[in-house]
Amino acid sequence: MEKLFIRKITSDDKQLFFDMSEEFYNSSAVLHPINVSCHAAAFEEMMRSEDYIRGFILCDGENAVGYAILNIMFCREVGGKTVWIEELYIRDAYRGKGYGSEFFKWLKENEPAARFRLEAEPSNFKAIKLYEKWGFCVLPYSQMVLDSDK
Repeated sequence: MEKLFIRKITSDDKQLFFDMSEEFYNSSAVLHPINVSCHAAAFEEMMRSEDYIRGFILCDGENAVGYAILNIMFCREVGGKTVWIEELYIRDAYRGKGYGSEFFKWLKENEPAARFRLEAEPSNFKAIKLYEKWGFCVLPYSQMVLDSDK
C-alpha cells in the first residue's frame, strides 16, 4: 500500500462508479443486487448536490481501490449530525491491505459528526471485525423499510 488518497467523485468517474457498484452489488456483502437505474440515480444525485449524499473514490497511486458513499442526516438520539456510511467497497485485489482502516481514519478527520452509522451483512465477518475495531457496535433495532411503488 502506497498511501490511500480519498477524493470526491466527479462526473469523469461515472463508468468507474458503475463498474465498482456492480462489483459491490453482486458480492456477498449485500443481500441482493440492485437495478442499474439505482446506480444512475445515486450518481446523478451526487453530481447535483452534497446535501444528502456524498461519493468518494479511494485511490492508491493511480489505482482506484474502491469507493464510499456517505449519507448525511440529523439524528435526535445523539442530537446532531449523523454520517451514514451507506457503502464502503474495497475491490477484491486490495482487501486486507489496511485501506478500510485508512478510510475510517480519514472519515473521522474529515466528516465531524455526533454519530457514524453503517450496516453489515451478518456473514461479512471481516468487515464486521474492522467496524468493531473502530468502535462500531450493534444497535438493538430491527430495520424496516417501505418502498414506494415506482
